[in-house]
Amino acid sequence: MRPVSPKRPSVTPTPDRPPAAPVSPFDPALAQAGRVPTLVVLMGLLMTSSLPFVASLVQGRAQNVAQGVLSMCLTVFLLGMVWRGSVLAWRLTIGLAMLAGLLVFVVGMLTGTTAWQGWVVSGAGLVYLGLGTALVGTPSIRAFLDSRWAARSAARRSGGRA
Repeated sequence: MRPVSPKRPSVTPTPDRPPAAPVSPFDPALAQAGRVPTLVVLMGLLMTSSLPFVASLVQGRAQNVAQGVLSMCLTVFLLGMVWRGSVLAWRLTIGLAMLAGLLVFVVGMLTGTTAWQGWVVSGAGLVYLGLGTALVGTPSIRAFLDSRWAARSAARRSGGRA
C-alpha cells in the first residue's frame, strides 16, 4: 500500500486587476429615499444648535450676538459640507453631536435636581445624541451620503471640483 500524499491546493491564476469593489456597502436604491431624512437630520442639528441663541434674542437678551451669529454661520457651513459630501465634515459633525449630546445631557441632569428647566436641557442632549446616531445608523441616510461621497470622489479623480 502506498502512503497517501497530501493534496496541494490548486492555484488559480489571478487576473491583472482585482474585481471592482462596490462603491458603497449600502443599497443604491436607498440613496434617493435617504435625501429627505438626511435633510431632516441636518436641519434638526442646526435647529437644536441655534435654539438657545434664538431664544435669547426673542427674550430680549442681546448679549454675545456676534458670537451667536458666528456659531450659527459655522454650523451652517459644517452641515452644508456634510450635505455636499465631505467625509471629514460628516465625522466631525458626528463627533460634535455625540460630545455635545453627552455634555448637555449631564449638565441638564445636574441642573434638573433643582429646576425643571434641567429636564428640558437633558432632552436637548438626547436630541443631539439621537440625531448624531441617525447620521451613522440609518441605512437610507448612509446610502444617500455614500452616493454623495462617491460623486465627490469621482469628480476629484476626473479633475473637476466637487
